[in-house]
Amino acid sequence: MLQSLAGSSCVRLVEQHRSAWCFALLVLGYLLYLLFGAVVFSSVELPYEDLLRQELGKLKQRFLEEHACLSEQQLEQFLMRVLEASNYGVSVLSNASGNWNWDFTSSLFFASTVLSTTGSYGHTVPLSDGGKAFCIIYSVIGIPFTLLFLTAVVQRIIVYVTRRPVLYFHIRWGFSKQVVAIIHAMVLGFITVSCFFLIPAAIFSVLEDDWNFLESFYFCFISLSTIGLGDYVPGEGYNQKFRELYKIGITCYLLMGLIAMLVVLETFCELHELKKFRKLFYVKKDKEEDQVHIMEHDQLSFSSISDQAASMKDDQKANEPFVNSQSPTSNDSSLNN
Repeated sequence: MLQSLAGSSCVRLVEQHRSAWCFALLVLGYLLYLLFGAVVFSSVELPYEDLLRQELGKLKQRFLEEHACLSEQQLEQFLMRVLEASNYGVSVLSNASGNWNWDFTSSLFFASTVLSTTGSYGHTVPLSDGGKAFCIIYSVIGIPFTLLFLTAVVQRIIVYVTRRPVLYFHIRWGFSKQVVAIIHAMVLGFITVSCFFLIPAAIFSVLEDDWNFLESFYFCFISLSTIGLGDYVPGEGYNQKFRELYKIGITCYLLMGLIAMLVVLETFCELHELKKFRKLFYVKKDKEEDQVHIMEHDQLSFSSISDQAASMKDDQKANEPFVNSQSPTSNDSSLNN
């Protein structure tokens, strides 16, 4: 008997704190996923970094041996200045691109990456203090404005792309709404991946001389997922043809791709199964608290009504002496008549 009572009490305790346990497991899983990513990236990339360091050290040593008149300190000063200028897109190489980093098309591309929070690409960053200050003010106002714009666009598109097709197949053909929603989400995701990842990656691999298909797909994913590492910059190749038109096209591609990604995410978030899964990690509202809030709201409304009634009674009382004072004279005059 005692064991059954203890077991039932444990079950009740677990059910009461189910969301807290799920949230704790979510936090633990996220931390483990971070550690897993750090271990994998370190084990994969660290050997390549070591090889690159050894290669650069050998090149530096060979250069100093061939040019004995140049000291190591002078060479390092020259290289530091060259690398500092290279970080801002200015190169001393003869085969470097002669395009400006802050012409109109490059500035338009930079503004789109700032407002969409994808991050700057390459070396297009503000150099002056005025440009840095304006970038801060422009971002503070523009990022919420962009979020409002994207939210409004996505909410309008998802009505025609997701909700109406699902209701059409559910009502017209009699299929289960949940099954139709899952199939629709999978089809929409496949179309989005094809139109905004696979096909653009193939186009970038043709237009960019130094990019293969994997690097092009990597650029599309990093850009549309708003990670924006900036290690691959389109349209910066040597003697790039139609560079201005190319930059404008990439700007339009990023905005349209970001909208498509948000539509797909919103479609998946509306699935019934995902809604049930997300509720496992949310704090459940207590019904008693909701009733208390309703009672407080009703009391406030009743008190406001009683206050209005009391004020109306006060107004009537204030007007009653005037009416009573006038009534006897009127009665006397009527009697005299």
